Amino acid sequence: MKNNGKRPDPGVIHPVAGYDKEIYVKPTLTRPNIIVGDFTYIADSDFESHVTHLYEWNGDRLIIGKFCQIAAGVEFVMNGANHQMNAATTFPFYTLEGWDMDPPAMEDLPLKGDTVIGNDVWIGQNAVILPGVHIGDGAIIGANSVVGRNIDPYTVAAGDPARTIRKRFDEELTEILLSLRWWDKSIEEINSMIPLLTCSDLTRVKAELKKMM
Repeated sequence: MKNNGKRPDPGVIHPVAGYDKEIYVKPTLTRPNIIVGDFTYIADSDFESHVTHLYEWNGDRLIIGKFCQIAAGVEFVMNGANHQMNAATTFPFYTLEGWDMDPPAMEDLPLKGDTVIGNDVWIGQNAVILPGVHIGDGAIIGANSVVGRNIDPYTVAAGDPARTIRKRFDEELTEILLSLRWWDKSIEEINSMIPLLTCSDLTRVKAELKKMM
């Protein structure tokens, strides 16, 4: 389908005319600790409901790059879901009415820092991303996966817990793509690169991209 004379606009919410179950995430955000790049979309009419246990006092952020593809049912579980684990009980008395407990010190909570998703990452349906995980550029996360550890760029990971299944490309092409950072180029440049970015002849792709370096 050609563009019908329209220019891609990262500021629109609904990039598919007449369809409200796929949205660009960035223009819908209301929370300062969620940062999402241009043209990242989710297969839903809302994004922030997929981010759970994100509390400002923990200081963590969800950071997602550009051109990511997030399927329906994906959940980002943030550090607020974690309970104190270095005591006799994990029960969070301090969060519930009537119990005589002050909040534990921050150093007594298993906080794992920001959750960071790279650019051009595809996250399959109903995957769960756990706190503090870093997923590299170009990675693919299989449906129903539970991601509790970092995933390298341009790898396919799946399962519960998610494990690396394979590398998407050889090392040379991976390094070319990481250096090229096509997602940071202008709309005009990306449009001109689409035939190459979507070509399945990886030998040709590698040769042509090397000329651009």
